[in-house]
Amino acid sequence: MNPIVGILLAAGASRRFGADKLSHILPDGDLVAVRACRALLAGTDAVLAVVRPGSGELAAQLQAEGAEVRICADAEQGMGTSLAFGVRACPEAAGWLVALADMPWIAPATIRQVADALRSGSLIAAPCWQGQRGHPVGFSYVLGPNLTALNGDAGAKAVIQAHIEQLRLVDCDDPGVLRDIDTQQDLDILAKIRKPS
Repeated sequence: MNPIVGILLAAGASRRFGADKLSHILPDGDLVAVRACRALLAGTDAVLAVVRPGSGELAAQLQAEGAEVRICADAEQGMGTSLAFGVRACPEAAGWLVALADMPWIAPATIRQVADALRSGSLIAAPCWQGQRGHPVGFSYVLGPNLTALNGDAGAKAVIQAHIEQLRLVDCDDPGVLRDIDTQQDLDILAKIRKPS
C-alpha cells in the first residue's frame, strides 16, 4: 500500500511571535518544530517538511530527525501555497496528514489514529477533542488535485468545507490537537502542559 505522508508546514514567518518560533527551545530542550516533526514521524509512514528559503539550520535539524525537507520558494504567499507545494512533492502517497510545525504538543497516538482513518477509507479525517476539531487533518489521495490547486494563505479550509459531510472526526483525549503557538504568551502558557506520551 502507498504511504501515508505527513506534511509538516514549517514555512511561516512567525510575525506575531516576533522571532523564529519554530526554532524556539522548549523547557525540555526540544525545538518547537523538531517536537512536532518527531510526533508526525511516529504516526505516519514518512514526513515531508516544507520550509521557507533561508531556513538552513531548521532544515538540517528536521532532516536529522528523519524528515525529507523541501524549500518552498514561494512560501511568503501563505499556507495554501506551501501545502500545495508539499502535496506536489509526494504525489505517490495514499494520503497526507497536514500538520503545523507550531503545534508541538500533539500525541503520536493521535496522529496514528488519524492516519488509520485514512487507511480505512476516509476521504478526510481530523482529531476531535471535547467537541472541537483539531490538527493534523488527513486527506485521501483522491483530494490531491484539490490540494495542489491551493494558493495564498487560506490553507485547506475550502477543501474541508466542500467535503464536510465526508469528514470523519476521530475522538481523542488530546488537548494538544488545539494548541498552537502564535505569541510568546502562548508558549509560556502551553509549556506548562505535560509532554504527550
